[in-house]
Amino acid sequence: MTTPLSDRWKLRYRAPRVANCQIAKHAPTRGVIGSNQSGLFQLYAWDVPTGQTRQLTHKAGGQIAYTFSPDGNYLYFLQDEHGNELGHFARFPYASTLEAGPVEDLTPDLPKYSPAGNWLSRSGRVFGFTAGTQAGFDTYLIELGADGSIGAPRKIFHSQPLAFGPVLSYDGDLAVMQSTEKSGKPEFCLIALDAQTGERIAELWDGENTSIDALMFSPVPGEARFLARSNRSGTETLLIWNPRTGERTDLVFPGVQGSANALDWTDDGRILFRTFNQAVQQFYVFDEKSGMVTKLDHPSGTLFGSFFAPTGEIFAQLEDAAHPTRLVALDGQTGKYVRDVLSAGEVPVGHAWRSVSFPSSDGASVQGWLATPDGEGPFPTIVDMIGGPGGVQANSFNPGSQAWVDHGFAFLSVNYRGCSSFGKEHETKIFGNPGYWEVEDLVAARQWLVDQGIAHPEQVFLTGWSYGGYLTLMGVGARPELWAGGMAGIAIADWRVQWEDTAPMLRGYQEALLGGTPTENPEQYAKSSPITYAERVNAPVLIIQGRNDTRTPARPIEMYEQKLQALGKNIQVVWFETGHGGSFMDVELGVRHQERMLDFAHRALDAPGI
Repeated sequence: MTTPLSDRWKLRYRAPRVANCQIAKHAPTRGVIGSNQSGLFQLYAWDVPTGQTRQLTHKAGGQIAYTFSPDGNYLYFLQDEHGNELGHFARFPYASTLEAGPVEDLTPDLPKYSPAGNWLSRSGRVFGFTAGTQAGFDTYLIELGADGSIGAPRKIFHSQPLAFGPVLSYDGDLAVMQSTEKSGKPEFCLIALDAQTGERIAELWDGENTSIDALMFSPVPGEARFLARSNRSGTETLLIWNPRTGERTDLVFPGVQGSANALDWTDDGRILFRTFNQAVQQFYVFDEKSGMVTKLDHPSGTLFGSFFAPTGEIFAQLEDAAHPTRLVALDGQTGKYVRDVLSAGEVPVGHAWRSVSFPSSDGASVQGWLATPDGEGPFPTIVDMIGGPGGVQANSFNPGSQAWVDHGFAFLSVNYRGCSSFGKEHETKIFGNPGYWEVEDLVAARQWLVDQGIAHPEQVFLTGWSYGGYLTLMGVGARPELWAGGMAGIAIADWRVQWEDTAPMLRGYQEALLGGTPTENPEQYAKSSPITYAERVNAPVLIIQGRNDTRTPARPIEMYEQKLQALGKNIQVVWFETGHGGSFMDVELGVRHQERMLDFAHRALDAPGI
């Protein structure tokens, strides 16, 4: 019996899928996965040899983030309130559950903080984290005893500018931070610290308009070599730096194209790395001893969360636009698909995405992923934006995309300026002026869709979540004549009020992105804020927003709603009670939000003149 269209798209939301799979480094039979099989993403203990799982968390809003101890005995996580991302790091035993405990607070004497990174040394004896506070960024280390004891947090670093980290060496005697202190923009230098004294022992910076990302220390005890990546060549390339000696080796691989990122590093010197070129992945293994680089013959789609498995294989989470995430084993030498390790649920046949590109207003090429319904266009069309900035939309499972196509809409997800993997100029173009070039790219996307006969010119909608929600509101205000409607999720409407209400970690990022505080740069804050363009909005607007969200707080949206209502504009705001994860964590909430958007778009299409 065929599932009716009205129900078929919901099956994709409800299909079980896996996320954030890890195996304990020193206890390879013990693993942890995230899964939505209960209807919420929760954590599960995973018996690696048998594939059996056991639910570890039963949180009301779900739980997906954690750090797994190398001995497989503890899960470390941020203990917050209903997903607001403010709280304390804590841990609970792998052999128990979060609810059964015991749950141990690692920092009971500190005020609640907004994390800007955390790391557990490979030895399992040092836990480090950075707390975003009203005074800046403070980095702490905590000694963990072999007997299960927890030491008092020691502050080893403070920064007023945005800083992330720490990344710890095997024994936890060295810590590396990413800092914007050299640039004042979202471009980073590295600072290496003595973990006992907090003394700066080395810095690494490639100069103005460059950025270096901290990746990982060598997995060999006692080694100080550190793996990082720099964009000084115009795209991200890998390097190995020894902060004790100052030695640096740039890893140049002839014939390897795209933005590189390392994923795992073995004791015997093999580095698993991935490139992104025009939003398409390619995986490689670099052998330090032989100097050889092997291009892997892996499946198409998007692979992430990849690592060398204890079986000698490579484990990776695999998905594409029409197939939900599953954990697969790849041949450790060739990268060819071997087997499913943890399967995903079955879903109805979907529409594949294809990569397209088009010129923006300044001639720069912009890439996107397109899916179209069966039949001849033009179609009503959804122009979608990924969250960010700094992210990249790959060929990834997206049940919302399939829902739109099922209902006769074309769907284009745009890797606008500010997205990564297209080179430094593409990603950094928006620094100091967010909102402008991204909207230019959306306008170009619309024009291309119309010129190609894909989109009906009066039936193009904007949508996106988080930064994509922000761009939706910017688009309907800055270029109101082009859109049939805007559907924004967990959005930003006013950067000034956002700065006042957001978590301290995000406040630091916002200052780097916009070139200062609202007091220091008020004109840019106004120029980049959707609320500035409220009077120009013509199309109907739907906003879906969390009440307990510290990334995109409620007050700016309340003010935006009030202003549009006072101006007589067509705006609907739908509130949910959890944080930024919202419908990404909660299956049925995702279904309800997609239903609201489908209904909103169909009502807009039925309006006079559409």
